[in-house]
Amino acid sequence: MNLKKLLFIMCICILTSSLFARTLNLVTLEYPPYEYTHKGEVKGMAVDIVKMIFKQMNQPITIEVLPWARAIKYIKEGERDAIFTAFKNPKREIFADYSSILMPQIVSLFVRSGSDIQYEENLSELSKYSIGVVRKVSYGKLLDDAITNKVFKRVDVVNDGTQNFKRLIKRRVDIVASNKYGGLHILKQLGKSDEVKELPKQLQIVPSYIAFSKKRNLLVIKDKFNRILKKLKKNGTYQKIIETHLKK
Repeated sequence: MNLKKLLFIMCICILTSSLFARTLNLVTLEYPPYEYTHKGEVKGMAVDIVKMIFKQMNQPITIEVLPWARAIKYIKEGERDAIFTAFKNPKREIFADYSSILMPQIVSLFVRSGSDIQYEENLSELSKYSIGVVRKVSYGKLLDDAITNKVFKRVDVVNDGTQNFKRLIKRRVDIVASNKYGGLHILKQLGKSDEVKELPKQLQIVPSYIAFSKKRNLLVIKDKFNRILKKLKKNGTYQKIIETHLKK
């Protein structure tokens, strides 16, 4: 091996190791059971998977819980390195590089227990009702398009899922859209599981990801993250983490 080639390889190794040595600053939202804070610590099934992957990469990270709109803004402007668990859409793909699927999420509709509202896979049939959603959160193409096309009588936008369910219980909205497990978790925390029901037909199963800010140039990190994520899914570790959290 000639000297020039050897020096080139050494430079690549040095650059790669320095990239992995820098602490990556991740952002997420309060979205239990996927990610949430408890006694000052960030926990959740998605958090545990993300932490395990970066640990196997020998990549130090921090995880910051922020309002979703601000978290997205930080990724767009390159003020943070990555965000999870994010849905994919064309606008976000302009400023973010997406991993493989980190977590498939079931999107459901919730109504009050005594409600006769039914969903039969046609959102236009719900046009006379109001629906509550969280600001800047995507619920998948089906519901996002319905909201854009003003299918519902009224769309109430709030800052978090708990606020949404409180408004549903107080009859300020007729329907709440939520991640299935997130919604059930919120109702359990509120002690209101008997006052709200999930409609039987799921709205959509939407894949969510960890998305890396394009301004941070983290494609090498993303590719390594994908390889380890694939390994965890294959050896059963991924599923065990999910099952552990669902039993809590």
